[in-house]
Amino acid sequence: MRLKPRAPDFTIFLAVILLLTFGMIMVLSASSVRAAYATNNPFYFFQRQVLWALAGVVVMFVVARIDYRRLAPFSKHFLIFSILLSLAVFIPGVGKKVLGATRWINLGPASFQPSELLKLSVIIFLAHRLSQNPHKLEDLRRGLGPYLLLIGLIAGLLLLQRDLGTAIAICGAMYLMLYVGGAKPQHMIGLGVAGILGILAAAVLEPYRMRRLTGFIDPWSDPLDSGFHTLQSLFALGSGGLFGAGMGQSKQKYFYLPEQHTDFIFAILGEELGWVGAVCVLLLFFLLIWRGIRTAVSCPDAFGSLLALGLTVQVGLQAIINMGVVSGLLPVTGITLPFISYGGSSLVFTLIGIGLLINLSRFSR
Repeated sequence: MRLKPRAPDFTIFLAVILLLTFGMIMVLSASSVRAAYATNNPFYFFQRQVLWALAGVVVMFVVARIDYRRLAPFSKHFLIFSILLSLAVFIPGVGKKVLGATRWINLGPASFQPSELLKLSVIIFLAHRLSQNPHKLEDLRRGLGPYLLLIGLIAGLLLLQRDLGTAIAICGAMYLMLYVGGAKPQHMIGLGVAGILGILAAAVLEPYRMRRLTGFIDPWSDPLDSGFHTLQSLFALGSGGLFGAGMGQSKQKYFYLPEQHTDFIFAILGEELGWVGAVCVLLLFFLLIWRGIRTAVSCPDAFGSLLALGLTVQVGLQAIINMGVVSGLLPVTGITLPFISYGGSSLVFTLIGIGLLINLSRFSR
């Protein structure tokens, strides 16, 4: 049966545009000092982010107009291609190492992070496969087993890139999709326990992750090293008060807080816009998640429902992890805040995902 598309969910679009506006403003403010020091141009990062945002919005509108069911036959090809690109970061001369992490492909004046494409392709692949034969998941060995191997492959690949935060976000979205897709609760409980143990093992086996964990438990035990990020982030949030210090008035961005325009931009937002600004951003994310879940529930087919769920959970988990790190509720992980943090690959592929979500809302009941 061919479904007639309707008007898209305007609330999703509005929430994303407002978040993107917050992001543009905060990238301009948070990156100005670093940009002036590094490039002698305080607008350097802002100008690049604007270009990426415009490109992302254009692609978002294009994706929103294409029938999402056309993606299903190509889901396996998307996944294989994104895995190959993720492996390419380890090729000398192709991969680019930043702060000890090898996550980027060097493209000359710009760089590309394959894990952002991997997030999207994994969700499309899983939604397509799970919608074909959901009852097969009840068999642990022949049904659920291959998906567990895929989770292990994705997690291992991202851990080799020293990207634990993205691994948690992707595997968390896959976990919920498997549960909703028909896996038995007892199998999912076991998988959840194994996942938690895996995260702890990843932290214990890597000295820098272990330092982050101990710094999270007691940041004041080592305020100049393992606890530095957390303490400086809390200083920024705490000094913002109710209404903030005002736009552009952050003190922490003067090289006190590391990664002030990427991973910790929410701390600068809290410092300049205060509790009110931080809550506004939080409510916009909740609004986006609510409308995304509503779209998943009302989709006409299993592929659309699982795809909407995966896209929504992916963005929601990434936002929760980032804000949890910034507020000291989670150990430090290198993961950006969707729509807000500086970063071209992350922004463009997140907007592509939103384009798919808007697309799905056009066919929802």
